[in-house]
Amino acid sequence: MSGQPTLAAWLILGALLFSIGVVGIFLNRKNVIILLMAIEILLLAVNINFVAFSRYLGNLEGQIFVFFILTVAAAEAAIGLAILVVYFRKRHSINVDDIDELRG
Repeated sequence: MSGQPTLAAWLILGALLFSIGVVGIFLNRKNVIILLMAIEILLLAVNINFVAFSRYLGNLEGQIFVFFILTVAAAEAAIGLAILVVYFRKRHSINVDDIDELRG
């Protein structure tokens, strides 16, 4: 055995990270920043699975998908944080319960 993690080990790691992200979304209903972090953990778990299968199958398609997912995740984080900064400047709070009172 060469000491490298197996496909099953990477899939278990991805499943654990995905579970942590789901629990973070459902248990935390107050802090928007933690909700954004939980979404990022979900995307990271998916990326780990894509790379693991890409490596296991010997092709690059999974790694190409990861590149696009990381691009979308970075844009989502930047836009989400920009919206939070603007909202905080206006309301002096980022509580999720206060955000549902927005009117356009």
